[in-house]
Amino acid sequence: MKYVLLLAFGLLLHQTGFCQDIFTAKGATISFFSSAPLEDIEAKTSKAVSAINIKTKAIYFKVPIASFDFEERLMQQHFNSTYLESDKYPDAEFKGNIQEEVDLSVAGTYNVTVAGTLTLHGVDKPYREKGTITVSGNTLQLNAKFNVKLADHKIKIPTIVVKNIAEQVAVTVNATYAVMAK
Repeated sequence: MKYVLLLAFGLLLHQTGFCQDIFTAKGATISFFSSAPLEDIEAKTSKAVSAINIKTKAIYFKVPIASFDFEERLMQQHFNSTYLESDKYPDAEFKGNIQEEVDLSVAGTYNVTVAGTLTLHGVDKPYREKGTITVSGNTLQLNAKFNVKLADHKIKIPTIVVKNIAEQVAVTVNATYAVMAK
């Protein structure tokens, strides 16, 4: 996991040489909710890592797929083996940029649009989603909600369980960032 963080920071640092411009989040929370006719499915992880460069507006997330926790163990097994194939595709990644000209070094709450590429299940797809960043002292708080269509990432739902799993899942992101130490 430390290697992943160093790689993410390296990607952001090459754009600027100042660590005070890089904010990092360890233990970011990602959850998803699937509402289907026969059942609702929810899972959550607090093992995502993220970094934001407040000067260049670059943002990066990496989420270990197998770290999602489900209420039912069997759902978790099927999620990892059948649907997301976490042995073959162990992580989801997002690389993007904040689109607005906001000064994230100034305290306040900012509505932002983030555009970038989500790599999930081995498939890259561009996303453009809205979120909120709150700046307070030396911390940033990012919150966002968006939808992911499973078919867009070649995640197949067997016909036998099509009424148990939604074609689209609602994803919620919450991350608290601190200035990267020098």
